[in-house]
Amino acid sequence: MVKTFGAANALAGISAELPPGRILALVGPDGAGKTTLIRLLAGLMEPTAGTVEVLGRTPRAEGGSTQAQTGYMPQRFGLYEDLSVLDNLNLYANLRALDAATRQQRFAQLLRFTDLGSFTGRLAGKLSGGMKQKLGLACALLGRPRLLLLDEPGVGVDPLSRRELWRMVNELVAGGVTVLWSTAYLEEAERCAHIWLLDRGRLLYDGPPAQLSERVRGRVFRRRVAAGKARQTAESELERDAVLDAVIQGASVRVVAKPNSAGEFHADAYEPVAPRLEDAYVELLGGARKGESLLARGWPTGAHPRTRPARGTGAARADGVLVRAAGLTRRFGDFVAADNVGFQVHGGEIYGLLGPNGAGKSTTFRMLCGLLMPSSGAASVAGVNLSRAASRARARLGYMAQKFSLYGDLSVAQNLDYFADIYGLKRAAKRERVQAMVDMFELAPHLHSNAALLPLGFKQRLALACATLHAPAVLFLDEPTSGVDPLMRREFWHHINALTTKGVAVVVTTHFMEEAEYCDRIGLIWRGKKIAEGTPDELKASVRSPVRPEPTLEDAFIALIEGEAA
Repeated sequence: MVKTFGAANALAGISAELPPGRILALVGPDGAGKTTLIRLLAGLMEPTAGTVEVLGRTPRAEGGSTQAQTGYMPQRFGLYEDLSVLDNLNLYANLRALDAATRQQRFAQLLRFTDLGSFTGRLAGKLSGGMKQKLGLACALLGRPRLLLLDEPGVGVDPLSRRELWRMVNELVAGGVTVLWSTAYLEEAERCAHIWLLDRGRLLYDGPPAQLSERVRGRVFRRRVAAGKARQTAESELERDAVLDAVIQGASVRVVAKPNSAGEFHADAYEPVAPRLEDAYVELLGGARKGESLLARGWPTGAHPRTRPARGTGAARADGVLVRAAGLTRRFGDFVAADNVGFQVHGGEIYGLLGPNGAGKSTTFRMLCGLLMPSSGAASVAGVNLSRAASRARARLGYMAQKFSLYGDLSVAQNLDYFADIYGLKRAAKRERVQAMVDMFELAPHLHSNAALLPLGFKQRLALACATLHAPAVLFLDEPTSGVDPLMRREFWHHINALTTKGVAVVVTTHFMEEAEYCDRIGLIWRGKKIAEGTPDELKASVRSPVRPEPTLEDAFIALIEGEAA
């Protein structure tokens, strides 16, 4: 099967069969062709060459009868945010031409199945990320499909909600439904019975995930390091010719050796560990990107590329604290979104703010960025009090929002120019910094493309470029790599880790627990309150038990929240 758009091949001669009654993971880097393949299977487009057969027929044959037996949940939230939960269900029931009796029966079943019965009157746009995904799944299931197509359903969903999503999908499979689950998260793919791995429209692997992981067995090691040395060790490991990949795992570094190089990793320093699907995935796609971070290398000396250091930063540098939150509280009527939240972040430190969807992380972020005034409490950035001098504080911070927050109707070049002006960069500094960002993030081929039309990986590059144009002392990253594949995620964190060597303080939110391992410390937020704080290893140790002797960070996340809720 081939699908082309103009001269570009989205899919280049794919031949494969979807195993019935199972969950198959569709994985691959940004632009690999995953969404195109799903849309072909859903009958939303036709192949340029070759054939597509779904449930024994072509999707558009016989009046689209196979489409009636196919449920499709798109990558972007495909519902109507200004309609309620019940209104969205009714709309999709109309599209399925369900009669009143069938509609009433299916609504009752699906609201019970998704646990949305108490939220039927709530606008879809006001739902948490996990609840939006549940509603999307309910709408996709209205017609009792035999085939369910899920395009990255776990993006932006916290571990608790993701676990619930998996429970529901597993119940469907037990009932005979076949599921194709597209994902950028390899730990999700590892749970599936079968995977298709795409890259640049080509099918690189078709088989069980465990079989792919075996290709790196005997070449994966864990190196334990002293406190505070994980980032430096990971970077130095990656510089070695024998190393294919090196990632941080709390107070240790996970290293993948190149073929025939395992002998260079001596047992006294390197502990052999079981391979993961992500290890094999990274190898199959050529390994992690090496070399010095150009973003860090081009970081201007001093506080700001346009002027002398901002007034008030001396107090922050005296004790190294660049972010202070003390008793931050924000109320919206009777609802308390953030409740007495407090923490400090030093220069050169990465602080993770974790929690379920709707826990209050983004509200806390917005207060720290001066975008939202607290009801009570205080916050300062680089020694500047946000309540007294919010504009001066904002000049010292960079903010990368949870959703792509740049101007989609402007080109890449126009976005860079606009943000340089917003940050007050003078002419010479503006020209220098904008060109530097274009070079660092390889944006030159896309300069005249509208930002909204960029592939996801380049959107993330552009967003990071705009957030760091003015060389801020503090960087706020709100789910910065949501939906990004492992190779692009490594590139992103290569830059962030390098910036910490320049003394930048980083505050990050993420639902991806492997990513949270990069943090020096983590604050766990639940129902607006900070319920735990510590290093990733300290949080994991706090939930260790005979039943769970080696808990993951995801185990710790779930156990701490469930313990608080009990």
